[in-house]
Amino acid sequence: MASKWHQLQSKACQASQFVGKHGTAYYKQLLEQNKQHIQEPPTVEKCNLLAKQLFYTRLASIPGRTETFWKELDYAKNLWKNRKELKVEDAGIAALFGLECFAWFCAGEIVGRGFTFTGYYV
Repeated sequence: MASKWHQLQSKACQASQFVGKHGTAYYKQLLEQNKQHIQEPPTVEKCNLLAKQLFYTRLASIPGRTETFWKELDYAKNLWKNRKELKVEDAGIAALFGLECFAWFCAGEIVGRGFTFTGYYV
């Protein structure tokens, strides 16, 4: 156990040294590659302005989203009405989608409990 701990500690030290040596170069390269996305001047006021623009842009997109939601709901209702004509392939896709939703729910529950499978820490 002690040898594993020593290996882990040495790997962490090597990683820290690598980041210390090459981290700033990577940071500068990343900023240079994405300079078209950077707003000048990078100030708090500019960040607040962009946050406000994002908020109101998302707010403006709500009518389109609700329209899409109602179209999807109508499609699901139509499928339910015509379920006798439903193909096995469509039913399988729907079942897999439901299973995926349930799996993401379970993963969220596990993360919310602090990565425990048995229950909450009390």
